Amino acid sequence: MSFKKETPLANAVFWAARKGNLALLQLLLNSGRVDVDCKDGYGTTALMVASYSAHYECVRELIMQGADINLQRETGSTALFFASQQGHNDIVKLLFEFGASTEFRTEDGGTALSAACQCAHSRVVETLLKHGASVHDQLNDGATALFLASQEGHVTVIRQLLSSGAKVNQPREDGTAPLWMAAQRGHSEVVKVLLLRGADRDADRKDGSTALFKAAHKGHCNVIEELLKFSPSLGLLKNGSTALHAAVMSGNPKTVKLLLKANADPALPNKVSLRHADYNILYTYY
Repeated sequence: MSFKKETPLANAVFWAARKGNLALLQLLLNSGRVDVDCKDGYGTTALMVASYSAHYECVRELIMQGADINLQRETGSTALFFASQQGHNDIVKLLFEFGASTEFRTEDGGTALSAACQCAHSRVVETLLKHGASVHDQLNDGATALFLASQEGHVTVIRQLLSSGAKVNQPREDGTAPLWMAAQRGHSEVVKVLLLRGADRDADRKDGSTALFKAAHKGHCNVIEELLKFSPSLGLLKNGSTALHAAVMSGNPKTVKLLLKANADPALPNKVSLRHADYNILYTYY
């Protein structure tokens, strides 16, 4: 966390909060010469700094001195957001004891829950959900907490969110669903969990590509195997191409071989043109 220093006393308060120097923090606050909610040029408060830095006693002292728990930084972040982002579950619980809210959002639409899910802090996720955090909140681009966890491959968090009612097929605004993103990133265990919980294997993005097509293009064989277990169909895209096209055109013989073993039809539709080298890859393994 970076912040602009304002006054010498505010500077000292921020330093004490960041370093966890409780004695100095108490001395400064008890002097009556510095506001407990003093801010830097970005709107950062000492409570945010202490929460980010995992200094429990400093957080408690600031709260007892009257710090406003729900103040927002210039970016919209709160003390709860920072504690959740960093995985400090004891501080998250403490903030909730004194009235922290899960409703505040950052400028990109992020919440404490989305931050914890993206960073795989499952204990924090559990605490946030118990205190009313919504699994349905979305970033400005439409990404849900489930989407973010799927993107990063955080299986435990994904199971928590699905058990709390997260919509497995909720896409971003560009049509990208959690399954598509997990397949694109090569997270085979995530793909398996999402499929078992009802993810639509053949849902396509606005560009027409499916999870299977993208996995084939990226050469993620473990992901392809999971997708084919769920359905042996290669799924014809709107432009007439299939996952086999993607594998061939990306020049990945291992992926081509896998798809052919799955009884993929090597008679590729004429709508998609392939280079001579691509045909060589295909028929080497057919």
